Amino acid sequence: MKITKLTTYIVPPRWLFLKVETDEGIVGWGEPVVEGRALTVQAAVHELEDYLIGKDPFLIEDHWTVMYRGGFYRGGAVHMSAISGIDQALWDIKGKALGQPIHSLLGGQLRDRIKVYSWIGGDRPSDVANNAREVVARGFKAIKLNGCEEMQIVDTNEKVEKAVETIAAIREAIGPHIGIGVDFHGRVHKPMAKVLAKELDPYKLMFIEEPVLSENKEALRDIVNHTSTPIALGERLFSRWDFKQVLSDGYVDIIQPDLSHAGGITECRKIAAMAEAYDVALAPHCPLGPIALAACLQVDAVSYNAFIQEQSLGIHYNKGNDILDYISNKEVFHYADGFVSIPQGPGLGIEVDEAYVIERAKEGHRWRNPIWRHADGSFAEW
Repeated sequence: MKITKLTTYIVPPRWLFLKVETDEGIVGWGEPVVEGRALTVQAAVHELEDYLIGKDPFLIEDHWTVMYRGGFYRGGAVHMSAISGIDQALWDIKGKALGQPIHSLLGGQLRDRIKVYSWIGGDRPSDVANNAREVVARGFKAIKLNGCEEMQIVDTNEKVEKAVETIAAIREAIGPHIGIGVDFHGRVHKPMAKVLAKELDPYKLMFIEEPVLSENKEALRDIVNHTSTPIALGERLFSRWDFKQVLSDGYVDIIQPDLSHAGGITECRKIAAMAEAYDVALAPHCPLGPIALAACLQVDAVSYNAFIQEQSLGIHYNKGNDILDYISNKEVFHYADGFVSIPQGPGLGIEVDEAYVIERAKEGHRWRNPIWRHADGSFAEW
C-alpha cells in the first residue's frame, strides 16, 4: 500500500480536516489545526506531503520520526499540529486495513468508557449557575468554565472577588459532588495566580487549569504552596520534550496534551506513559472536532492514568457547526451518565461524511481569537 494524496479542508466553525488517500482505496482522516492559524497549518501539512507521497502508510513511527527530525528547525505549534493530523490519519488507515480499532493496535483497551466534562458559559462568565444546572441535568458529572475575565499582572481585589463569587454560585447550584474545572486560560500572572488559587481552595475544585502561561511554568513552584487543588497544564506544550521538565519539576498533577497539537496519537501515547511514571493524571485537551475527539479516545482507552476527557459538544466556539455534523455514525460518541464510550469501529471508529465536509469547506472560516485590552489600553491575555 502506498500513500497517494493528501487533501485538506478548512471547515466551520474553526477546524481543519485532512484526508490521506492510498492506492488501495483505504482513506484515513486527521485533524491538524491550530485555532486561529488553520491556513498556516494547512501549508505545513502540504510541505510534509512531499515526503509522504509514495510511502507505506503502515510505517507510522518512521514517518513520525522523519517528519519531526527531518527538518533542522523542529517543534512548535504549527509544525507539531501538522504532524498530529497526519499521524491520526495514518493510524486510521492502519486500523481500517487491519479491521481493528486503533486502541487494539496499541495493546488493547483497559477501559470501556471515560468520564467527560462539558463547558459552560463563555469568555466572560455570567449566569453560569443556571448553565451548570442544565448541564448536570443532562447527565454530566463534571463541568469546566473560564475562571476569570482579563487580569493585569497585579489587579484589584474586585476582580478576585468577582471570580470567586462565580465559582461559589456554581458550587452552590450543583452541590458538592460534581467536578468543577476552572480554566485560568493563561490570563493570570504569577502575583494574582497565587491569590486566586488560595481564594478558590474552599470550593474543592476538580482542577485549576493553566494558572499561568506555560512559558511561566516556574511560577507553579509558588502557586502549589497556596492551594490543595490539583494543577492542570499542557494544551500549549507540543512534544514529550516540552513535557519533560513539567513532569520532572513535580508541580503539575494533571497533564492536558492536545492530540491535534502534540504530535498526534504516536506522541501523546508516549507523553501519557511519561506522566504515568510520575503518577500524574492525563486529561487530553480537545475543544475541537470529531476527528480530534476520536483520536483522544483511542489514547484514553490504553492509558491507565487517563481520568477525564474534554469534548466540544455545544461549546461556545461552535457557531454554525458542531462535532456531530461531520460524521455519519453520530451514535459513536455515546454519552451516558457523564461518560462517553470508547469507539469500537476500525481505525478511529468514526465515519466522516465527506460530502458534507466538501460542502462546508466551500464556506470555510477565518476564525481568530478575540483581542482584549485592559482599562489602561495595554494588551490583555485572552
